[in-house]
Amino acid sequence: MINKTNLSFLLSFLALSTAAQQHYLLAGTYTSGKSEGIYVYRFNSNDATVTAVSYIKISNPSYLTVSPDEKYVYAVKENSNNKGGGGSIAAFSFSKETGKLTLLNEQLSGGDDPCYISTNKTGKWVVAGNYSSGSLAVFRVRPDGSVGAATTRIQHTGSGPNLQRQEKAHVHCTLFSNDDRYLYVPDLGTDKVMIYSFDAVNGNLTPAPQPFVGSVAGAGPRHICFHPLNRTAYLIEELGGTVVVFKNNHGLLTQVQRIHTLPDTSMAGSADIHVSPDGRFLYASNRANSNTITIFKIDRSNGMLVRAGQQSTLGRTPRNFTLDPSGNFLLVANQNSDEVVIFKRDKNTGMLTDTKKRIAVGNPVCLKWISIK
Repeated sequence: MINKTNLSFLLSFLALSTAAQQHYLLAGTYTSGKSEGIYVYRFNSNDATVTAVSYIKISNPSYLTVSPDEKYVYAVKENSNNKGGGGSIAAFSFSKETGKLTLLNEQLSGGDDPCYISTNKTGKWVVAGNYSSGSLAVFRVRPDGSVGAATTRIQHTGSGPNLQRQEKAHVHCTLFSNDDRYLYVPDLGTDKVMIYSFDAVNGNLTPAPQPFVGSVAGAGPRHICFHPLNRTAYLIEELGGTVVVFKNNHGLLTQVQRIHTLPDTSMAGSADIHVSPDGRFLYASNRANSNTITIFKIDRSNGMLVRAGQQSTLGRTPRNFTLDPSGNFLLVANQNSDEVVIFKRDKNTGMLTDTKKRIAVGNPVCLKWISIK
């Protein structure tokens, strides 16, 4: 027989367990179509049920980042005036009680068409990459979560053999290392991943001892990510349809493998890349004529990849995708289908199964998570 004390404990435990499986899902979008800005949903990692919570109007918030304490959200406004100064970033406070975003302020991004934004591990610095201008900028975060004007701006130079896509530098990602000591900046236009030493005290960037690592000419580096359990980095190359595996030794990248995402690389148009929370599988999105997610099995002894499968995204132009915090589900932002498709993930095989569940949202591009509690 359960007494009142045990019943109270059981109910509290169940409430905490339920809350642990609840997350906020934020969707950044392009606003040229049906979308009006950033959308917030409540997501249940037990059964993938989704409930719309709120949205806030903002122009072209195509990429988002969340502060380490989850109190603030930063978004690019991917706009251009064709003069090198049309882009900006916006800072928001986020209420876990209401699931609502409140605009704090905006700052110029220092270039045109910013397409990526990230925060460092202390939450005191934000870095944005300007695609069309081939530049990046560092911003100090104020105590109230708003951002000051750019403290550092770096301009890349160079080009690649693809005259349509690589006529100049095109910064596509600005990602801090797991130890916060380095900033990795894949540049699609120059076929390089630039590496900067980062000073978390003053926000300064300086060329790292290995200032860059080069890609195959015309490959077009796009996004980079890190294995959560070992010193391995994975780079996806948009134009080459390839994933490059690097051993990462305190900021020094050494290539150990290059593998195609698809047998026919002309169909790739690769976009995003993520490692599963358990470190067993890597996923890569392919756009162009493919519209698929490629599934790789990771050899955890050395980080190398074996192509294990391929899943249709059941939509057009899969841009960003994300694995929910539990690792149970993979959600794909199909930009040109105006919806997010939710797949169940088999944690043993890495394979994906359609849940038949969708989130209708115009031109989804970026998906991020915030815990409920």
